[in-house]
Amino acid sequence: MQYEQMKSILQMIEDPVEKLEMVMDFGAHMAPVPDDAKCTEIVGCASFVEICRVGNKFFGRADSGIVRGVVAILLAMVNGKSPEQIKKMNLAQEFSSLNIQLGAGRLSGLNSMISFLQNL
Repeated sequence: MQYEQMKSILQMIEDPVEKLEMVMDFGAHMAPVPDDAKCTEIVGCASFVEICRVGNKFFGRADSGIVRGVVAILLAMVNGKSPEQIKKMNLAQEFSSLNIQLGAGRLSGLNSMISFLQNL
């Protein structure tokens, strides 16, 4: 799913619990990681998270439903973009605009994922 579609769906949901359920649904529908993808485990996440790429196409894995959804959203933001384009993006501000209520631990992991992407 494209990021703009995800954003539109999340903006229509006001209930924080329903919003988290939708985030988990996004994660459940992530594309599988291809065999030739270069994967990096993200340090700083409480859950196991890998961000993988083949060229400018991004894939991910996580062992938690909510975190998998966060990965799906974040990767949809950067999919198809070069490292130079990603560096110019304000991923934290854009993610924050979705108004997803995450705990402190998950926010720390999100920041680790953003840092990894902006330093490709």
